[in-house]
Amino acid sequence: MSKLTQSFLLFALVTGLLSCARDVRPYDVRVKEALNEGLQEFNVKGASVAVILPNGETHRFVAGFSHDSTMIEPEMFFAIGSITKNVVATLVLQLAEEGILDLDDSISRWLPAYPYVDGTITIRQLLNHTSGLYMFWDNQKLWDDLKRYRDSVFSPETVLTYIRDPYFSPGRDFRYSNTNYLLLVMICTRATNSTLSAELRRRFWGPLKIKGAWLSLEEQIPPNVAHVWGDNFNNDGSNRDLTFLPRTSHESITYGSSGLFMTAEDLARWSDALFSGRVLTKASLDEMLNFGKGGYGLGVGYFRSALAGGVQAVGHMGGNIGTTASMVYSRKYGVSLVVMINAYHLKCIGELTERVGEITLEYLETLKRKG
Repeated sequence: MSKLTQSFLLFALVTGLLSCARDVRPYDVRVKEALNEGLQEFNVKGASVAVILPNGETHRFVAGFSHDSTMIEPEMFFAIGSITKNVVATLVLQLAEEGILDLDDSISRWLPAYPYVDGTITIRQLLNHTSGLYMFWDNQKLWDDLKRYRDSVFSPETVLTYIRDPYFSPGRDFRYSNTNYLLLVMICTRATNSTLSAELRRRFWGPLKIKGAWLSLEEQIPPNVAHVWGDNFNNDGSNRDLTFLPRTSHESITYGSSGLFMTAEDLARWSDALFSGRVLTKASLDEMLNFGKGGYGLGVGYFRSALAGGVQAVGHMGGNIGTTASMVYSRKYGVSLVVMINAYHLKCIGELTERVGEITLEYLETLKRKG
């Protein structure tokens, strides 16, 4: 064997050993570094993260800025976007447990006829996005009107006037559509003779002692909201503070599909309570986690590698004006992870979630080895 070959093999061996070496720095230090590096890489201003371990141990992390010299704080609220769907789906499943409605009810039992809405669609098909209903966001006229009438409230009935021909007949395929969850909230309010915010507070936030959750359309959100940044969907490359842009019309459109604001810790507490079986019966939770077309269950997604190393997780992603959020739960490890950023940036939220997830799983393995 030549000296050159020996040197190459020695270099390869040393490099391999170094790559296999574990990062022994404290868990919190590694997470904060990952957040700071990710924010810098994607040019995003700030992030708030919460992790709840299977033993109940809770970790909160923040990085970056809300605005000017004001740093992100753990108590700041972020819009959670479409993660709202998971909460609404849980409400529907509770109503089914109580016999108030049935998941296989046709929506015509609960709602009057609307153009382009097939009355034979079932509640289940709304929950798992197999109804075929047109996504009202796809109508450019809606976007134009939201900007033209920023201070106006668009009722659910008004929003439905923007939908068009369905994509397919009920049950035939999967297509994600906020229209499904608009109709679900309309059904819930009729079935309970109550408002969405009141039902969420009575059934979930109160019993779980979650104080940092607010429905933007029906409740006054506390002022401690992280400032949001972006181009207001103009696709012009700008990155300005959108916090004080009038958004009443937008919030009325999001409503039950993406209208909740929460802190990272309280959203993680929701995830931990729900997926560990403290909110729904086992039968209902099994229904929720019955993943069908599109890898989607009833208000929940299935991620083949949401954390790291192919570790499977369940949860949801969400976005709103100037914010993106992820909520993932590993059933194998029993860990809940929430990441929120004050920009609409899907790649950033995905990368941060995976990086923090990888560090968290390594930390859990370390705890396991220590006994």
